[in-house]
Amino acid sequence: MAGSRSVVDRDKQAQSNFDVDYVIHYSIPPKGSAEAEASFAQLITALSAVGFATEVRPGRLHRRHQGPSASSSPPSSLLVFVKLASDRLLTSQIYRARVQDWLYGVRPAAPAANPADDGSNEPVTQAERLRLAYMLITRPRNEGGAGVTPRRGQWRFVQSVFPLHDRAFNREWIGEWSRKYYLDDGDIDRIRDRFGERVAFYFAFLKSYFAFLLFPAAFGFAAWLVLGPFSWLYAVVNCLWSVVFFEHWKMKEVDLAVQWGVRGVSRIQHPRSQFRFEREAVDPVTGEIVKVYSPVKRLATQLLQVPFAAACVVALGGLIAGCFAIEIFITEVYNGPFKQYLTFLPTVLLTIFNPTLTTLLTRLAEKLTELENYETHDAHQASFVRKIFVINFITSYLGVFLTAFVYVPFGKLLVPYLDVFQLTAQRFTADGKPVPTKSWQIDPNRLTKQVIYFTVTAQIVNFATEVIVPYAKRKLFKRVEKVQSDLSEKTAVHTKDSPEEAEFLERVRDEAELDEYDVTIDYREMVIQFGYLSLFSVVWPLTACSFLVNNWVEARSDAMKIAANCQRPIPWRADSIGPWLGALGFLSWLGSLTSAALVFLFHSNSSISGSSGKTGGPDGSPWDIRAWALLLAILFAEHVYLVVQLVVRGLVRQLDSPGLQKERAERFAMRKRLLDRMAERGVSAEPAAGPGVGGGAEEEKITREALEEEARRLSVSGEGRPEQLFWLRQRSADETIQVGRALIAETTSSNQTGSRK
Repeated sequence: MAGSRSVVDRDKQAQSNFDVDYVIHYSIPPKGSAEAEASFAQLITALSAVGFATEVRPGRLHRRHQGPSASSSPPSSLLVFVKLASDRLLTSQIYRARVQDWLYGVRPAAPAANPADDGSNEPVTQAERLRLAYMLITRPRNEGGAGVTPRRGQWRFVQSVFPLHDRAFNREWIGEWSRKYYLDDGDIDRIRDRFGERVAFYFAFLKSYFAFLLFPAAFGFAAWLVLGPFSWLYAVVNCLWSVVFFEHWKMKEVDLAVQWGVRGVSRIQHPRSQFRFEREAVDPVTGEIVKVYSPVKRLATQLLQVPFAAACVVALGGLIAGCFAIEIFITEVYNGPFKQYLTFLPTVLLTIFNPTLTTLLTRLAEKLTELENYETHDAHQASFVRKIFVINFITSYLGVFLTAFVYVPFGKLLVPYLDVFQLTAQRFTADGKPVPTKSWQIDPNRLTKQVIYFTVTAQIVNFATEVIVPYAKRKLFKRVEKVQSDLSEKTAVHTKDSPEEAEFLERVRDEAELDEYDVTIDYREMVIQFGYLSLFSVVWPLTACSFLVNNWVEARSDAMKIAANCQRPIPWRADSIGPWLGALGFLSWLGSLTSAALVFLFHSNSSISGSSGKTGGPDGSPWDIRAWALLLAILFAEHVYLVVQLVVRGLVRQLDSPGLQKERAERFAMRKRLLDRMAERGVSAEPAAGPGVGGGAEEEKITREALEEEARRLSVSGEGRPEQLFWLRQRSADETIQVGRALIAETTSSNQTGSRK
């Protein structure tokens, strides 16, 4: 019995986080220990000064120390555990944050004057506690925080600040989702309570996107059976669907922001510690001293986005176009030896150079965004996302665009130029003999094969590289480390963790080595996928069916990635999906243009070459394409799209939603509270009355003669100004009524007398 109880206790300890709020991963350099010790002392002092309790434990040995003497080497990092020392500190931080929300219009009413009362009336979620604790750690000292900024300045030894995973919740979360076919609002709310609104918005978007995919999947399957590819009816329905989904999500995110109490939270900007100001000036509105950076300099730096986009087109576009040309030459022109192996050459080249160029351009985008020097994290992130979208647009769609709008219409003109590959290969043949070739014809199925690859095969590869490969790599590294540790334990003795902490500390060391979770990567995948559906699904109507299956798996794999493959994310708040909303709108609009062009070019060749019944698109010669008709079809589709968008937007805004109902209810409750307060203070219960209203028995009876006498007295004594004398004619409302009645009676009597005459 005692043995089973000890097993249960150990299991609880393994699942428990020992009330830890955050872990600070502090690296120890191989040299300069005095500087590291001084910085560590400053770290603990800064944390304690703002109200954190701290504990330190040894971290994991660095790999460069691992070897025969690894166990006798000191740890290469420390784990600093921090938690809010008192509930009173947490309550004060909650009150401060909620007052700020009220001042910025996020909350409809001010929080209670007593922070304890406010905390009891509105429950505090794990996400809110962790967010406030993180802000207290990283907020500048002049704003009441510890001012810890990982990997920068005096805190360059601080590698990361991360919260610990809740193992029990993660196990329940993954298990429940793996058994459910469809996610509900309660699932999203639980994510919000644990990981914050920023992550919850991603899963809410994925949930709505999955639900909306049911219609294009069903219609696409019917179109694939009945209509076939390049159907104008499917193109119209698909464009209409993209408009409806885009406008619905714009309303949905507002609805969620209201339900979660974060609408307008983007107005509360968090300053970047990396911001470099030029001067300080007085804010003309608030009168406060603010840090200023020249907007002209920022604009000049932002203009560098134009050459950056051009560099992306040249570098990535050149690579993709070159591999595209090599692939066409090998698969459709070349007919010599080793062809079955050479067909993989373009794939190998793309696999080697595409990630390298993408990484270099991503770093360039980071540097360029740093040069733009934004004051806030949100502005910095929005600018970076726009640059990332340009890179991913090129890498994801350029190959299909080349096939659809270059290879097919201009094939006969461009293929002769591929002789450069034949001449190059001829140098490596024996005696310089010509390379065997075959007669070239356009592959009518090439475009469909490409779309199927990007919408099916690429999704599977992405799942493997995102979930399976990191998990397998981590398991392999742990196995190698365990073998090295077992070998070193035979020759060295080292300090072990306390038995009651050993399993917990080992788990923390594992989490410290995980990558940070970046929701931007998941947003990027979904937006790029939406682009394939909007731009090219007319080529293969089963695209939505593939994405429907993929996204069911994607929701579970992303949950697994957060729970097992990444550190627990900082629970930041958000009121939308950010700049990705603009990317969705752009792709939806562009889809109307490409769908019209693809249907015009590929639906039937009878209108182009005059041969009725021929399908498959142009035959490689641009002379048979009526350019004016193509441009007219694109312009017509765009204008129809814009009109439909306005109509759908108007209809969607007429719909009611729980969030909007909640907002109206909160406003009504606020007005009611204000009216009740006014009634209690007697403001509304006692109507304002001017002098003389009521005409009680004790009201002084003032005649016209008395008023004129008072006016003459003031005029003679010189005490009254004209303004005073004017308002002394009638001392009360009753007097005004009496004078008015007398004037009316006098006027009436005069009129009657005049009529008799």
